[in-house]
Amino acid sequence: MEQVPGESPDYDPRVTRHFLTGEEITSAELRALLERATELKADRQASKALAGRSVALVFDQPSTRTRVSFEVGVSELGGHAVVLREGELQLSRGESPRDTAAVLSRLVHAIGVRTGAHALVEELAAHSDVPVVNLLTRDHHPCQALADLLTLRERFGELAGLRLAYVGDGNNVAHSLMVLGAKAGLEVVVATPAELAPHPLVGQVAGAGAGEGGSITLTNTAAEAARGARALYTDVWVSMGDAPSRGAGEDDGRRELLEPFRLDEALMDAAAPDAVALHCLPAHPGDEITEGVLYGQRSAVWDQAENRLHAQKALMELLVSR
Repeated sequence: MEQVPGESPDYDPRVTRHFLTGEEITSAELRALLERATELKADRQASKALAGRSVALVFDQPSTRTRVSFEVGVSELGGHAVVLREGELQLSRGESPRDTAAVLSRLVHAIGVRTGAHALVEELAAHSDVPVVNLLTRDHHPCQALADLLTLRERFGELAGLRLAYVGDGNNVAHSLMVLGAKAGLEVVVATPAELAPHPLVGQVAGAGAGEGGSITLTNTAAEAARGARALYTDVWVSMGDAPSRGAGEDDGRRELLEPFRLDEALMDAAAPDAVALHCLPAHPGDEITEGVLYGQRSAVWDQAENRLHAQKALMELLVSR
C-alpha cells in the first residue's frame, strides 16, 4: 500500500494486533465486535477480559469522551488504567518512540495513544509487543467510528446498504467513517469543499476494504449527500489540532468554505424521514451544526457519546484475545 505522508514504513496493518486506522480488522470481526458491544452495553460487568492487566493511556492532548470512556472501560473489564498526560513521558524530553514502546511493552498489556501526528502511533506500534490503539490522531479517529456504527446499528438494525452522509471538513473523523463505514457495508457519502477533501489514499483503502454493500462517494454538495441518507454527520470546522497553527484570517476563510455544509434543519429535511443527526463532539452550535439539530428529537449525538464506552470495551476484548 502506498504510504500516507508521515506514516512509518515499518508498520504493516495486515499483520498486527493493533488498531490504528480500522484496516486491521476484518468485516467479520467488525460485525462480531458490534454484536459484542451490544452485549456489553446490556451488562456492563459481563466481561473481565483485562483482569490482572494494565493499560497505558497516553494523552498528548486534552480529552473528555476518550479519556473517560477508556479509563472507565478498562476498569469495568477488570484492568488498571495508567493515565499519562502531556509531558509525563520521556518522549517529551527526546526519548524515541521505539525505546518508549520497548519499555511499555514490558510493563503493560496494551497501549492507547491520543496525539497529533499519526506517525507517532505507527512507530510505537511498529516496535510494541503489546496491542497499540489509536485514541485519536490528526489523520484517523477509528474508535469514534466504532461508536458511530454501534449507534446506527441500534437505530436501524442492519448496516449493509445504509446511507451515511458526512458533511464538513474531510478530517480524521471523515477518514475513519470511510474506512470502517465501508467495511461495515455502509454507503458512505462525504460532502466537503474541494479544498478540504479527504486524503485520496483513504478513499482507495476504504474502497478496497469495503464489505458487502459498502461504498465511498465524494461530493462537493451537502444536499446531494443528504438525499436519502439515514444519518447526517458533522464535526467541528476548526479542530483542536488545527487551531494553534492557524491565524484568525485563515480560520475565517475556512469557515467561509464550510458555511454551505452546516448541518441544519433544512439539510435534515433533505434526508430520509427517519434520519438521525450525528456529531462526535465537542460541538459548536451555530457553526457546523445548529442548536435545534444538536438538541432536537432527531439527534443521536448523546447515544454516540455513551457508545464510545461499549464499543471500546469490545475492541479491547478483541485485541487481547488475538
